Amino acid sequence: MEVNKDWEECTSDAAVAEAARLTDEQYNKKMQRRKEVQDKRIENAISEKGLIIVNTGNGKGKTTAALGMVIRALGHGYKVAIIQFIKGAWEPAEKKVLSVWSDQLEFHAMGEGFTWETQDRERDIMVAQAAWEKALVYIKNPDFRVVLLDEVNIALKLGYLNLEDIIKGLEQKPDLNHVILTGRGAPKQLIERADLVTEMTLVKHPFREQGVKAQPGIEF
Repeated sequence: MEVNKDWEECTSDAAVAEAARLTDEQYNKKMQRRKEVQDKRIENAISEKGLIIVNTGNGKGKTTAALGMVIRALGHGYKVAIIQFIKGAWEPAEKKVLSVWSDQLEFHAMGEGFTWETQDRERDIMVAQAAWEKALVYIKNPDFRVVLLDEVNIALKLGYLNLEDIIKGLEQKPDLNHVILTGRGAPKQLIERADLVTEMTLVKHPFREQGVKAQPGIEF
């Protein structure tokens, strides 16, 4: 957290404006002091820790950011599991692209679409719970370094899953393994338990402002 705070301070509008007023010599001295502080923080930091990561908020990019982490993990040779709790009624393009890592990746698109499409709450609950049972197998498996629970926050928000069950399940993950949970409306208890939380803020959206439908390569 301190590292992030230091980076935010360094790149704030005030800091950038101040840096622009410094002479080269003053700037070099300032950056040297900052580097010494940063190096000390890194020296005292924990080398590894399995993280619970939450991407939430009304803005776009929650799943996209999580998939970036998935690609990094695959690039390091780690095994990864993706369980999609809402998507599944259509074939997501990311599943096709990631299929080249079939020896490292398990991909399960288990949802049946959005609630206004399924119009069957009982079945939605059954499907979400089946997806959670599948996810829990990977969460507890030490061979899977990263597990992505895509749109699980939506399933929680709609009451399809029990939050206490999810929290207990997350506690069963191996110490060095990471679990990523995406979707708007992440509950407070989950946010408090997480190690890394990012909230995507909606500023403009082409569907809301211009009536532009979901497009391949952007939304799916």
